Amino acid sequence: MAVQQAAGPDPYFPDHGDARYRVHRYELALDYRPGPNRLAGSARINAIAGRSPLAEFMLNLSDFKIGRVRVDGRQARYTHRGGKLRVRPAKPVRPGAAFTVEVHWSGNPKPVGSPWGGLGWEELEDGALVASQPIGAPSWYPCNDRPADKASYQISITTPSAYAVVAGGRLLTRTTKASTTTWVYEQAAPTSSYLVGLSIGKYQTVLLGDPGPGGVPQHGHIPAHLLPEFSRDFARQPQMMELFQELFGPYPFDEYAVVVTEEELDVPVEAQGLSLFGANHVDGARGWERLVAHELAHQWFGNSVSIADWRHIWLNEGFAKYAEWLWSERSGGRTAQQLAAAAHRLLSSLPQDLRLADPGRKSMFDDRLYERGGLTVHAVRCAMGDEAFFRMLRGWAGLHRGGAVTTTTFTAHVNRFADEPLTGLFDAWVYGTALPSLPTVIPARPAHPPTNTGTVQP
Repeated sequence: MAVQQAAGPDPYFPDHGDARYRVHRYELALDYRPGPNRLAGSARINAIAGRSPLAEFMLNLSDFKIGRVRVDGRQARYTHRGGKLRVRPAKPVRPGAAFTVEVHWSGNPKPVGSPWGGLGWEELEDGALVASQPIGAPSWYPCNDRPADKASYQISITTPSAYAVVAGGRLLTRTTKASTTTWVYEQAAPTSSYLVGLSIGKYQTVLLGDPGPGGVPQHGHIPAHLLPEFSRDFARQPQMMELFQELFGPYPFDEYAVVVTEEELDVPVEAQGLSLFGANHVDGARGWERLVAHELAHQWFGNSVSIADWRHIWLNEGFAKYAEWLWSERSGGRTAQQLAAAAHRLLSSLPQDLRLADPGRKSMFDDRLYERGGLTVHAVRCAMGDEAFFRMLRGWAGLHRGGAVTTTTFTAHVNRFADEPLTGLFDAWVYGTALPSLPTVIPARPAHPPTNTGTVQP
């Protein structure tokens, strides 16, 4: 595992995260009442100080009432304003020392404001969900909110028993007492704060396919009335899992879950081991199947292999976009070359002022970044040839599993697998703004695409 911690504040979100320490583990105990939208929580955060003494440090947390804050069991001084919980321990933490922070908080969770609208905790008509990318995690728990600071999580959530709780990771226990149920999830793999997913609602749970011995359990959690449509739309997800493991390497987590909410979402949202879809993404005609592939691919690219800071978001979205094309190619749809040509035509008609390597905060979710990111991956494939390209890709996902990377890390990795350095390709596609020509070396369509069958089991 390779982890590259950014040396200072994230240039796009300098108010989020504190580079002076890193978190090893979060243990969250939450109590949520959907009716009044009331959340009470306690966090035990195990962290390690950096190279300098920590006389004070910062956690991100939204506008909640703070009960108490302790460091290594001793009461700590703190201030809490503007989404920043500044903590001053009774005595400074020594350089490199492990320390533990306890925070108790309560209030009415609400999304964090951003240029893209509210992010994080969202109260639904009957339940709640969390969609935090990129800075919504502090809407519901105190965290060192920077993508490179990855930690394991245990999350305990108590809700009225009529509601199901779905979180990324393995369900350890579910305990009912009187009218409430406590769900305890464990996510052992290193996880960025924005990728801690959560959904609370009234769902029916189904098994997608038969994982078999050593396979990846895949579950769907959906409103009962959407089950017929869901059963068709997600039927081929187990085959996607099989294909992506062939192309990208082993699935990096223990399980994979998808949640469909009763309400509409602008776009699906990836979380670690979990993806959230809106009711509008289920039509019974596989009309959104490319997004099923996209969100699954993020488990490798973006979740397991994360970015050191938000300047490198094309590494998440470019690979997930290209995974859509690979699925289409392998399942009898349009080839990657045909889809690349369509993306190239689209981009050629749009402004060419976006630089993948550092798109700027305003453009980090621009559709052009997704399309150009996919085209860049396709250009690398065409330049390398399939054998070397997919060997490179499996190496990338394996070497950096659980870590955080940069664009420079990726270009150096590719050049280790290429017959000759692809410096010119990266200069044009990643560091330049003008749209390069469509790659002309066309990968062959695989001879044996997967079948079109699939099963969903209650």
